[in-house]
Amino acid sequence: MQKLIDRLPAALASKLKTRFGTQFLRFVLVAVASLATSEIVLGIMIDGLHETAGISGVVAAIGGAIVSYVLSRWAWKRKGRPNVLKETIPFWLVSVGAWLVLGLATKLGVAIARDMHLVHLEKNLVIGGVYFLANCLTFVLRFLIFHYVLFAEKSPAGPIENESLSPVTVSASAPEEPDERRP
Repeated sequence: MQKLIDRLPAALASKLKTRFGTQFLRFVLVAVASLATSEIVLGIMIDGLHETAGISGVVAAIGGAIVSYVLSRWAWKRKGRPNVLKETIPFWLVSVGAWLVLGLATKLGVAIARDMHLVHLEKNLVIGGVYFLANCLTFVLRFLIFHYVLFAEKSPAGPIENESLSPVTVSASAPEEPDERRP
């Protein structure tokens, strides 16, 4: 992946080499795997099992979230047993929010396809397209929450680098004389 990054314009390549950029690229891989899983589950639920749009969207999102959870730990280099209160429960709360958005997006996609009198492949493309757009929106929101809140780097407990703990000398000056011209 480093060779690909080096072929990009210098400004973009330098951004992608930061911690934010590295995490973003890793999360893109997570999102692609999660999206593929959820799109497949969505197709099976709507066409194969003939479930309702809301149920299909939520079940598809749950399938994608399971993949996302496992791979997100990899993306943020988490090893060992996760902290349930600080990592697992917040991850699933964010996921529930995404499920609601994706379930509603699926309902919207079905309504659009129905209003356009689409069937079979065209219907699935519209539903999957609306689901995909909603997934892109939730991707950005989830990444920001995961990067800055859930999996944020913890700052060291000690003093900030380059911070001085020595006393600072401040010279005292005499108070200014009041200006008689002021009202």
